[in-house]
Amino acid sequence: MTTITPVQSRLHVIDKSHLKAMANALRILAMDAVQAANSGHPGMPMGMAEIALALWKGHLRHNPSNPQWVNRDRFVLSNGHGSMLLYGLLHLSGYDLRLEELKRFRQLHSRTPGHPEHGLTAGVETTTGPLGQGLANAVGMALAERLLAAAFNRDALPALVDHHTYAFVGDGCLMEGVSHEVCSLAGTWKLSKLIVLYDDNGISIDGDVRHWFSDDSAARFKAYGWRVIGPIDGHDTYAVDSALLEARSRTGPDQGPCLIICRTVIGAGAATKAGSAKTHGEPLGKDEIAATRAAMAWSGEAFEIPQSLRDSWDERAQGEQSEHQWRAVLEAYKAEDPELLALFQRRVSGVLPADWPQIAARAIDDAAARNAAGEKVATRKASQNVLQVLGPALSDLIGGSADLTGSNLTDFKACGALRVDAKGLAPGRHINYGVREFGMAAIMNGIALHGGFIPYGGTFLTFSDYARNALRMAALMRQRVIHVFTHDSIGLGEDGPTHQPIEHAASLRLIPNLDVWRPADAIETAIAWTSAVHRQQGPSALLLTRQAVPILALDAAQRIAASRGAYVCRDHHEAQASILASGSELGIALEAAELLAAGSIAVRVVSMPSSTVFDRQDLAWKEQVLGQHPRVAIEAGVPDGWWKYGCADVLGLSQFGESAPASQLYEYFGLTAKALAERVRYCVSTHQVSGRS
Repeated sequence: MTTITPVQSRLHVIDKSHLKAMANALRILAMDAVQAANSGHPGMPMGMAEIALALWKGHLRHNPSNPQWVNRDRFVLSNGHGSMLLYGLLHLSGYDLRLEELKRFRQLHSRTPGHPEHGLTAGVETTTGPLGQGLANAVGMALAERLLAAAFNRDALPALVDHHTYAFVGDGCLMEGVSHEVCSLAGTWKLSKLIVLYDDNGISIDGDVRHWFSDDSAARFKAYGWRVIGPIDGHDTYAVDSALLEARSRTGPDQGPCLIICRTVIGAGAATKAGSAKTHGEPLGKDEIAATRAAMAWSGEAFEIPQSLRDSWDERAQGEQSEHQWRAVLEAYKAEDPELLALFQRRVSGVLPADWPQIAARAIDDAAARNAAGEKVATRKASQNVLQVLGPALSDLIGGSADLTGSNLTDFKACGALRVDAKGLAPGRHINYGVREFGMAAIMNGIALHGGFIPYGGTFLTFSDYARNALRMAALMRQRVIHVFTHDSIGLGEDGPTHQPIEHAASLRLIPNLDVWRPADAIETAIAWTSAVHRQQGPSALLLTRQAVPILALDAAQRIAASRGAYVCRDHHEAQASILASGSELGIALEAAELLAAGSIAVRVVSMPSSTVFDRQDLAWKEQVLGQHPRVAIEAGVPDGWWKYGCADVLGLSQFGESAPASQLYEYFGLTAKALAERVRYCVSTHQVSGRS
């Protein structure tokens, strides 16, 4: 049954001529800022001015005085190149974004960078610019709202979680393939509180899009299960307002998200350049700006906005009233169910429970007990064993897989599956994303940005390529997102080179602020998982084996050391060399150490489950772990990244794999204990001959 909720716009108290002037204020700020920077995109902000006015003044529930208000509506500018539209909205609405910052648009250390950056500018919900990903983030935010509402709202009380997610998108967002992945899911999930406004101006950088984008977007979104309104006149504030009223009025379990198609003119308001692709990504020019001001009958200096318009735009009083009303709901929950409210507040704050150290210790102890019992397992299975401990203890964790649950092993007992039927959303904690690696990663970013959850998702390591830019965005935004990448080497075997990751571990390690873990056994896997959950300022990637790996027996000191990225796994007081290894190759390193010992060469074996974590340690610690001996590294991947540790030799792969059983492949490519021992022996002998230290 469709729920039709009476809603009201706040625009009815503003006359038409004043609304036009308010929209023109956005245009003035956009064209002046781009001109001052001599760089930027004035076309979209000018073309979407009335759409932005209708949403921000008529419908958006937010508090500029408290940008982090938990129950605020989320607004995402997916077409982030039009960042001056958002900066103008934030400035005029009363956020902490002074006019001086708009005048410093695109300048070093300004709070108005070329594309909106989360964490830099108050009111920016997500970093946008790579087209389509903002839309994907919005889907994640809307899903998080839906799941939090299901977990915490109580029928006998007003809704604790009740807000909308709005997104602006352009042609470029809809051309990007990720939009198909995430919008298909949003329709399946019936995310009725997701409202997307499409700036259908028919222009991209290369000109008229009819020559490369002739899609019937309305039919496309209807096929996804979306409601579609329009096309409407995007320059008619009242028409946009009415469309938003209609979109907001239907939020029942049988209703999908809503796409409002707004026909606009890029650069609308410009005297002679309106409708031209030249307004997309370059300043209008002084003469065009002067003519535009004259056409608008706009007097005053650059960036000057009349006080009457500033007063009309100011949303601080309205925002404080909205939050005040919601805080009364908090008091009702505090009186009725204080434990539920405390859990809600902990989760949305991103803080782990007080007993987190004990939970983490249980996960590691469980892994150690399995090792002691002789349970030799693949690290992907060890990962699932860790989830069996963490999942029930942390309601924050919400996982999934890109159609590889049985291979990634990202579910756990009693996690439940997220499903949608006629009755609505069944809020399980495992999400079947389907074959949508990029969409999954970008949605997880949105879930993390919304708050209340720690998202994780799985696929094969080689398919991290599909999700690459979303991983980068998570790192750029420092979001706690966990990627479970299984089948991490040629150990995948018979599936062959298309599925065998060779360069992927090395390339992921190059992404700043992404912690990459490649654990060697169950204990290291537990340490990797608990470190990823504990980390609040960035994403983590867990690279896990398909094949079973040797068991380690780590003492308390080694476990602590492992959490610092690398540790001495085996040592000898007369060690003549150090062998460095990660993941499944640690077993080969330990076997090589035995062969060398039989030949009277003592070595140190260093396990490096996370080079990215190890690289953040102090120099003294690094040298203490690596030792002063010749160093030889081994990993079933490209060797490039290992040279920075002063290695005399690296045994790795400099070509793509082959299709064959894993054991045959390791032998074929020379990744064997015997080959490693020979290399170490040679390095030791040449070191002694040359007298190098």
